[in-house]
Amino acid sequence: MDKVGKHSRKGRETTKRVSEPEPDYDEEVLKRHKNAQAVTVLGEEDASVKLLEDLVFGAEDDLVEKLVGDREDGGATLLDDDDSSDSDVENEARLKVQPTRTAVWEDEEDDLEEEVDMTHRFRRDLAKSDAEAKMSKQKLQQRMKEQFQKAMGGMPSWAETKLKKKNKKKDDSDDEDEDGDDLMRKTGNFVGSSDSLPKGIIRMKTCLHANNDRPSEDRLTTVQFHPSAQVVMTAGLDQSISLFQVDGKTNPKIQSIHLERFPVHKAQFSVDGEQVVATSFRNKLFYIYDMMEGKVTPVHTVRGLREQRVKEFEVSPDGESLLLTGTSGYLHVLTMKLYMGTCMYQTFFDVAEEGEVYIWDMRSSKCLNRFTDDGCVSGTSMAASKNGQYLACGSAAGVVNVYSQEECMRQNNPKPLKAIMNLVTSATSLRFNPTSEILAIASRADDEAARLVHIPSFTVFSNFPMFQRKTIYRAHRLDFSPNSGFFSLANNKGHAPLFR
Repeated sequence: MDKVGKHSRKGRETTKRVSEPEPDYDEEVLKRHKNAQAVTVLGEEDASVKLLEDLVFGAEDDLVEKLVGDREDGGATLLDDDDSSDSDVENEARLKVQPTRTAVWEDEEDDLEEEVDMTHRFRRDLAKSDAEAKMSKQKLQQRMKEQFQKAMGGMPSWAETKLKKKNKKKDDSDDEDEDGDDLMRKTGNFVGSSDSLPKGIIRMKTCLHANNDRPSEDRLTTVQFHPSAQVVMTAGLDQSISLFQVDGKTNPKIQSIHLERFPVHKAQFSVDGEQVVATSFRNKLFYIYDMMEGKVTPVHTVRGLREQRVKEFEVSPDGESLLLTGTSGYLHVLTMKLYMGTCMYQTFFDVAEEGEVYIWDMRSSKCLNRFTDDGCVSGTSMAASKNGQYLACGSAAGVVNVYSQEECMRQNNPKPLKAIMNLVTSATSLRFNPTSEILAIASRADDEAARLVHIPSFTVFSNFPMFQRKTIYRAHRLDFSPNSGFFSLANNKGHAPLFR
């Protein structure tokens, strides 16, 4: 039964399909044609849209024509290198040319200069006068920039623009190239000294002792550099005078002489460096050592000199006279040429007892001026700078007053430029370096009592002496080499510490 039902249903469906009418092909072709025309109308693009596509994606026809043209011209490009290089230059120039950008809008108020009130407490210091009550913003900005650069010592690197930094690097490289060319073309000294010695910290290193080849068996009383040669002299209580070559490494001994029963209190080179004058503690005998002839001459008596002993002396800067200190404030002036027995004249000097300073003219033997050292009760030492600018006076209290020589010549009560109070014991040794940039002060009453003072700031160099260990001990004399390359002291241990 089921099978019969199924077959009958299929037969009915087949009958229905067969009974449907056949489609009209001509009408269907007409509809398709109309639909194609409608699609073509909808696909047409607006002119503005077409232009935008060409600008963004490029025109297809133009792209094809360009590719075909490049392919056809490929051989010519390979053959003609000059044309290709010219085209590359043109392309690079075309790429470098950037269109100028104009502002979208312009505000008329921007052209008007807005003035700032300079009486405000935050801007009051920027005004140079009371007349600058108002100031434009540009001028105020420039004024603030100048104040900042003045405080910073110039424009810092982080404030420079990239273009300025690039140009600066380029200029530096050009300068280095020029310096290199100059270095290859010329010979000589290319290392120059700085205009002034900076304060605070001095660049110094400890060298081998100046008398390391022959240390003294007793206290050293003298150390002095030769005025023209690279030689240093030491003398002391061991009755000897020694000469050493100064190189900072070995400092070999050149010569040493022994003076029988003559502990040396002070020894000093003559101005020409050919002779050495030496005095002792006990009598008025002193020696003249001629280094060129190798001859030692004792001077027993000087006509007109009635002193029991001669200790302190000084050779005049012109080398013509020898100044000997006597008792009761007397000074005795001798000629170096006639040192065998003539006392030219004597003058009165009272700085040690009452702190009074006398300035004498050696040619006319007249006192030019007299003044009292400020706050001094008992004077102990004195030093004058070689440039004729400064005069330093030391006292028993350890105070060192630095004066202007010009003021000391004109005034009866000059005020010191600076009172140096870094010593707590008697200032027994003072010395200016040849360039008058450093004043060395020392006291033989205490260990490590030596300082180097920067001139003209009158401040002490903080890294001298080095307090990690004792190197100076009690300094009796101190001196600088002629070019200020070395500095040495004579101490109570028989050594002459050398610094470079």
